[in-house]
Amino acid sequence: MAAVSVRPLWKSGAGRGRYMGASGWDYSVPYQEDLVGAFDALRRKVFEEREYYWVSGADWRPEKERLPWPETEEELWADEMAQEAGTHSILDIFRIIGPDEEPDCSTMKQVTEDEALCVLGTRKLTRAHVPRFEEFDHWRWYGRCAVLHDDKGEPQEIYFWGFSGD
Repeated sequence: MAAVSVRPLWKSGAGRGRYMGASGWDYSVPYQEDLVGAFDALRRKVFEEREYYWVSGADWRPEKERLPWPETEEELWADEMAQEAGTHSILDIFRIIGPDEEPDCSTMKQVTEDEALCVLGTRKLTRAHVPRFEEFDHWRWYGRCAVLHDDKGEPQEIYFWGFSGD
């Protein structure tokens, strides 16, 4: 898989206020047909690079210099405060659901071509549409993803976004 570009919104403060206590985040990865594979690789990268909030006990640990950081995701999620407060990142999302499934906490749903047509008037989303992605159904502790295309309609990247954390 090609390099992953990570730009969580919580770093810039975007998304704050809309969901009290939650953070908005988004990420972009090069397009690949295996959406679940891209999602899993992105989650691994975010964990390995510590691009998330780490809570241990009552002590917030968002700075990379503060230790100890968990060695595994299992260790991260074994911490009661992490379970309650989340990581304010894509790590709070555990699986991608199918187009006919109802969203639930910690799930992500891909924008379908029909949904894109209904909401934004096109079946082929591009980077230019990203500022309007708030128009798609979304809420706290739930993620969305969309394939972004170039001007010729060829898929170029997968864009993931959501709001999570307390």
